[in-house]
Amino acid sequence: MPRTTSTTATATDTDNPAPVATAAACASVDSLPWEELVTSALLGTDRRPPTPRGGPAPADAPAALLDAAALHTVRQRAGLLPAVPEARPEPAAPDPRPALPEAAWHRLAHLLADRAAPSGSGRRGAAPDLTELIPQWLATANRKGFRAPAALLPALLDAARARTDLRPQALAFAGPRGLWLAGLNPDWKFALRGAASGALHPDITDPEAVGRLWEEGLFAERVALLDAVRAQDPPTALALLATTWPAERAEDRLMFLDSLRSGLGGDDETFLEQALSDRSRNVRATAAELLSALPESALAGRMAARAMSCVNPDRTGDAASIAVEAPHECDAAMQRDGVAAVPPTGRGERSWWLGQLVEATPLGIWEERFGGRPAAEVVALPVADDWADELHAAWCRAAVRQRNPQWARALLGRPSAPPASGPGTASIAERSKLLAILEQAERASWVAEFIAAHGLSEAFQLLGVCTVPWAGPLGRAVVDALDIARDGGSYPWSFSGVMGLAERCLDPAEADRLEVLTAAQDEQEGASPGAGGYWSEAFQRLVSTLRLRAAMEAELMS
Repeated sequence: MPRTTSTTATATDTDNPAPVATAAACASVDSLPWEELVTSALLGTDRRPPTPRGGPAPADAPAALLDAAALHTVRQRAGLLPAVPEARPEPAAPDPRPALPEAAWHRLAHLLADRAAPSGSGRRGAAPDLTELIPQWLATANRKGFRAPAALLPALLDAARARTDLRPQALAFAGPRGLWLAGLNPDWKFALRGAASGALHPDITDPEAVGRLWEEGLFAERVALLDAVRAQDPPTALALLATTWPAERAEDRLMFLDSLRSGLGGDDETFLEQALSDRSRNVRATAAELLSALPESALAGRMAARAMSCVNPDRTGDAASIAVEAPHECDAAMQRDGVAAVPPTGRGERSWWLGQLVEATPLGIWEERFGGRPAAEVVALPVADDWADELHAAWCRAAVRQRNPQWARALLGRPSAPPASGPGTASIAERSKLLAILEQAERASWVAEFIAAHGLSEAFQLLGVCTVPWAGPLGRAVVDALDIARDGGSYPWSFSGVMGLAERCLDPAEADRLEVLTAAQDEQEGASPGAGGYWSEAFQRLVSTLRLRAAMEAELMS
C-alpha cells in the first residue's frame, strides 16, 4: 500500500503540473505589498506582472493577482477591531424663536437651491438673480425674529461657507442649532470662529466669568468680550484691558485699542496718552488718532497749536483769505503725537506734515480762528499759494474722524456744483465718507440732486452709502438717469453695476411705475449694437426683482 500510494502521488504530480506551479506562484505573489498589487492592476498584468523580487512570473498573472488581492482583503478584514462607541453629542440648545411661515420656508429652500445651480455666461437675461437676494432675505428674516428650519441648516451653512458676505446674517439666522451642527462637520468650522467673535461670550454681569475668559480665552473670544463689555460699561472695559496690556503682543494691542472707538470719551485719555509711547508704531498712530477725536484732549490741544502756527488769516489784503506756512521739520514731539515723518511716494514732506496736523485739530478751532465764521464760510475762503487742495482734503479727513456734520455739509457743497469745483474734495471716495456722517434723509436727498445734475457715471460709490430701500426721490433720480442714458444711446453695459444696485435697493413699490420701461425700443442710429434689447432685458429684470422682493417681504409677514 505505501508503495502504491507513492506511485499514485508521483503520477499525479507528473500528469498535472499546473496546479502545483500556480499555487506556488500565488504563494509568492501573496507576499507583495498591497500597493504593488494596485500598481499592477492599474497598468495591466502584461505591462507590470505581479512578480516578487527574485521570483518567477506567475503563469496566469491575472488569476494570481486576483487571488492575492482576495487574500489581502480577507486578512485586512480579519484584522479589524470593533470600534469603541463614542458618547452621543449633547443635544442642541433650544431656539425659542418662532418658526418660519410655510411660504417663506419654501422661498428659502428655492433661494438656497438656486445658489448651487451653474451660472450661464453672457447676458444675464430678464430673470431675477436669486443669489443676490439671499442677503436681503436673511436680513429681513432676522429682523422679524424667525429661526432657521432644521432641514435647511446644511444648505444654509454651505452657502455661508462659500460666501463670506453671508456669514453674519446666516449665522444669526442659524442660531444655536446651526452652531451645534457646525461643531459636527469640519467644513463648517468657520461658524465656530464666527461664534467666538460675538455669540459665545459669557454673561458680562458675571465678573468671575469675564475675568476667566479674559485671562484664558482665545484671541477672538477676548476681542468679542472686550467689545461686549465696552458697549455696556466703557470704564470697566478699559480697566479690563489695562490688566494685561503690557504683556499683549503688538498686533493684539492694536486690535484691542480699536475696540475703544465705541464709547470713546474723556475717561480714555490717560490710557491713550500712555499708548503714545508704545513700542509699536501702529499702536502709537491709532492712539493718536483716537485722542485727536477727543476735542478736549491734551493731544488735540497740542496739534491745534501746531496747526494754527501754520494756517492763519491772511492780513495782507483787503478781503479775508487764508495764509499757509507748512512746517519745516517733524520733530520728536510731533512724531510721538502720531505724525508720520516719512511721506508716501510722490508726496512732499511739508505738505504731508501739514495735512496730518490739520487732520488732528478740532474743527471748532478754525471757526474761532477766522473770526467766528461758520464752517461753510471758512471753507469758502480763498487759500494762498495753491494750498487749498491740501488744506481742504485735511479738513475732509478731520470731519470724518470727528463725525462733524456741519463741516461735512460745508465740504460737500452744493450737489449740483461740478465735483472739481466743489469746496472740499473732488474725490468721490472722500465725498462718500462725508455723506456717511449726515442723517439718512439728508444723505439720500444730496445724492439724488447729484445724480440729477451729473448723471450716474460718478454716483456708484455715493449710492453705496445710502440706506436701503432708497428713499423715493433718490430712487426716482436713479431710474430717471437710467432712462436718460437709454434714450441717449449710451453703452448699456457700463450701467450694469448701478442696475444691480437698483435691483437690491429700490423700493419694491416702484415696480408698477417702471413697467413702461420694459418695452423694447427701436435701435437708434449711433447706439451700441444690441443696446435696445439689453436695456429692455435689464428693466424687465429690475421689475421682476422688485416684485419678487415684495413677495418675499409679504411671505415673512404672514
